[in-house]
Amino acid sequence: METTAGLTFRDATDADVDTLVALVESAYRGDDSRAGWTTEADILEGQRTDPEGVLAVIKSPDSRVLTVEREGQVVACCQIEHRGMYAYFGMFAVSPTLQGGGLGKVIIAEAERIARETWGVTEMHMTVISVRDDLVAWYERRGYRRTGEMTPFPYGDERFGVPQRDDLQFELLVKPLV
Repeated sequence: METTAGLTFRDATDADVDTLVALVESAYRGDDSRAGWTTEADILEGQRTDPEGVLAVIKSPDSRVLTVEREGQVVACCQIEHRGMYAYFGMFAVSPTLQGGGLGKVIIAEAERIARETWGVTEMHMTVISVRDDLVAWYERRGYRRTGEMTPFPYGDERFGVPQRDDLQFELLVKPLV
């Protein structure tokens, strides 16, 4: 466990699955997500993740799910996955009532540091729904760049939500970690 700015970072365990699913759902879907700025409630309904998906990421040998606590409460999480010369950053969620206060900046910086120091990677990759201009801009301010490389949204697979529009796709964002 490492402590940064009053936060405790630790690897998630099987016991964290339900808490992490609830956190991710609250940050992106439904009315609770509207308390923060990362909501996807206007473009996607249904679930963002499920216990099976979160458990699979926790169990993956090349992946870590960082669980972030403040005063004993889980307030954020993210996934970092080793993929050769780069790491993938995903499943990033900050409690909606704590968004906008700088917590996300600290967490992403710590995830980048861990990926660089643990795996020696030179880049961090992530995918973001391309129509999320505010979110893409936030990542750009953190040093990520748009690549224009798109992958289709999994329409018809409700494990990823129920799209409310027909133009959703994921864009690859990349940041050098050197």
